[in-house]
Amino acid sequence: MDPTLAEISLPGRVEDTDGISAEELALAARNHGIPLEALRYDVTPLGLHYLLIHYDIPVIDPAEWRLEVGGLVSRPATFGLADLKELPRRTVRVTMECAGNGRARLAPRPVSQPWLVEAVGTAEWTGVPLREVLAAAGVDPGAVEVVFTGADHGVERGVEQDYQRSLPLSEAMREEVLLAYEMNGAPLAPQHGFPLRLVVPGWYGMAHVKWLRDIEVLREPFTGYQQSVAYRLRRQPDEPGDPVTRISPRALLVPPGFPDFMSRTRVVRPGPVTLEGRAWSGGDAVERVEVSVDGGRSWSPAALAEPDGHRWAWRRFTFDWHAEPGMHVLSARATTAGGLGQPETQAWNRGGFANNAIQRVAVACLGA
Repeated sequence: MDPTLAEISLPGRVEDTDGISAEELALAARNHGIPLEALRYDVTPLGLHYLLIHYDIPVIDPAEWRLEVGGLVSRPATFGLADLKELPRRTVRVTMECAGNGRARLAPRPVSQPWLVEAVGTAEWTGVPLREVLAAAGVDPGAVEVVFTGADHGVERGVEQDYQRSLPLSEAMREEVLLAYEMNGAPLAPQHGFPLRLVVPGWYGMAHVKWLRDIEVLREPFTGYQQSVAYRLRRQPDEPGDPVTRISPRALLVPPGFPDFMSRTRVVRPGPVTLEGRAWSGGDAVERVEVSVDGGRSWSPAALAEPDGHRWAWRRFTFDWHAEPGMHVLSARATTAGGLGQPETQAWNRGGFANNAIQRVAVACLGA
């Protein structure tokens, strides 16, 4: 009997055991997070930036590649890479975070890419503002959304599909939303969307469609799988759920000292230790960061770097700690100008999305 998509692509599930499944290990081998010590960089080097690939990395000939722009427009257009590079150019520094960052910390655990807290990175993306391309095509006044189709193709939960996501027209027309062809001053690497990807500052990574080949302007909201089924905050399988959109505030510490190989427990010597990390948010800007060195029983303000003009990128913070012999649990938490912060424990959802619960770093301070 021939196999069916339903037989090879199973429904979503959650797992009560501590063990990671073979499928999750396979995903973890394909995708990687940032080593937390790399939070020291203002801009993440390409090979250290987090990576999530839904299906396969397509091999694309840039000389043959074309971007089609159509739908509810008065002047449907086709662009080659050289055509896009002739349009106004802009560079935006953006902190990008996977919507599933923190999934593996939930209980029961949603079975998918088993992120802890490392699915983040900050890059300088260069390209043409999306609104320049939409203006050239002439968007109809009745348009409400713009859908973006990548060249990656696969099966998810029994649905064969190209990877597609949409944005409300108002979001698509923001001046900082880019059709990016460079990352950190170099052409996009294959795994990061070569030759062109969408970059939507402030939104979780699922919105930043890679290997972009088609843009369609719609009169009605897009109802494709990645929009209406995946990336929804739901507790029960049959709930419609709320859409995942902007990045929740988060602060992460650079683990101090040096690590044990297996447990990653950190080791420091007694005395002064300067703690450092990064904080970011996809909505209101981060206004303050606090640090705890006693497992969250008490909190003290950290020194947050002054804004540097990079609205959509993380900010550095530091905190002076006097380490004493013993075991310690360190944490940091961010709060935005609008008062949005981080929870001690995350409200559970079936996809494991938008988990910005406070980080906990175990540190052993050795005796003198």
